[in-house]
Amino acid sequence: MRIISEEARLFLRKFVRKPKQIGSVVPSSRFLADSMVAPIPWHSVQSVAELGSGTGAITQAISRKALPDTKVYLFEKDSKMRKRLLRDYPDFKCAANAVNLSRILAQKNAPKLDCILSGLPFYNFPQPLRDVLMEQISASLKPGGLFVAFQYSMQMKNQMSSMFQIERIQFVPLNFPPAFVYVCRKEIRS
Repeated sequence: MRIISEEARLFLRKFVRKPKQIGSVVPSSRFLADSMVAPIPWHSVQSVAELGSGTGAITQAISRKALPDTKVYLFEKDSKMRKRLLRDYPDFKCAANAVNLSRILAQKNAPKLDCILSGLPFYNFPQPLRDVLMEQISASLKPGGLFVAFQYSMQMKNQMSSMFQIERIQFVPLNFPPAFVYVCRKEIRS
């Protein structure tokens, strides 16, 4: 009998080796994954990106909700996790670094995204990297697009509210550690 899943072992190893790149010692719970995909109007989503896909906990929820013709882009910096994502989700596009989000989408002639989901541990990153990532996210979303991100604190609230309209913040206690899901919308300029 296996006590610890393959995903949990991989996550723990990565956390021990590179704690600033991995936000937790275990993958996201199904409760967190469900909270991330719930606010998205999947019937009208043509393209979506997930940043910091990890072992695919949220990716799995995306694959259940997305329509068959929805373009899904996954971004995961860790090469072992990225290989696993490519194996498990062969119909999704996979790239290494969310810092290059706009450039990668442009190379693929992709339109602006309807939504972006993020599991990136922003609180672990230096402020200049947070700024670049947030600019990439904003530039890659179409006007009115959704940005849904989970964090383990309220640290990013001010920066997110300066760039997006925060529609709600949901606390998800059934995750380790408990998390906050930010549901943000890019402003439609008239």
